[in-house]
Amino acid sequence: MKKIATLAAFAVLLLPPAQAEYLYGFADLNVNYLDWTTKTERNSGGFKEDFYYIELEGGAGFDWGDFYGFFDMENTFAGNDSKSDGEGGRFYGNSTFRIASKFSIGYNLVNNWQAYFQTYYAMGNGFYDSTNVFGVRYKLFTDSGFWMTPFLGLNYTRTDGWTGVNGGMLGWVFGYDFNAGSQKLSVTNWHETEFGRDDNYLGFTDPDGNFIPTNSGEVGHNGALALWWHLPKNFSLGLQYRYFRNKLGQGGYGDAVIYTFKYNF
Repeated sequence: MKKIATLAAFAVLLLPPAQAEYLYGFADLNVNYLDWTTKTERNSGGFKEDFYYIELEGGAGFDWGDFYGFFDMENTFAGNDSKSDGEGGRFYGNSTFRIASKFSIGYNLVNNWQAYFQTYYAMGNGFYDSTNVFGVRYKLFTDSGFWMTPFLGLNYTRTDGWTGVNGGMLGWVFGYDFNAGSQKLSVTNWHETEFGRDDNYLGFTDPDGNFIPTNSGEVGHNGALALWWHLPKNFSLGLQYRYFRNKLGQGGYGDAVIYTFKYNF
């Protein structure tokens, strides 16, 4: 009961005032192709394959704070195959189809500090994974075009095999906008480090009693570094370096390149 009351109080804290002043907003639709490195595919034992995904992304800022979110559909139009039993066989005819979504909200406290909450959810045939972070965030903006929003919080995780408090998460998003001649460019990076993770999250025990590691290690890293070329008529091209360590159901280091075509509304 105490946990429910605490979460309810936090939710009330994040509710925006009735009279909110709109400051900015953005939305875009992008198409992406993710190409895992050969080493990452080999180390995954065939679990990871290249795929494309469609993403709808957006956010807005107000005088009380800001929010951000995206919704991904992976392998949306892949060919039909057999039904999977994952999540009760929820997806039929395409066992490679997956969805992923994220929502975050920051509520202004004092100076540039915010109360911060983010939730991420991914689901496909045979798995689901949800991480929820409650903490604080600091917003830094400069006149040079560089900005950064680091955060720190408690990590509550829910998977198909385990649910509970899963240590903490330290992360950030940063960006730098600049011009190269007449071309508008930007560099961005999002990064998350999970620490103090629960032993039950790091793997599972098979029927023979052997422990099978998946997210090996108490510390895991996850992120992407991107270069964006902003074209006329609201289009952008992106080249992203995707990386992880002891994350995404795989121990050790893995990486990929993501090619992105984006339309900004």
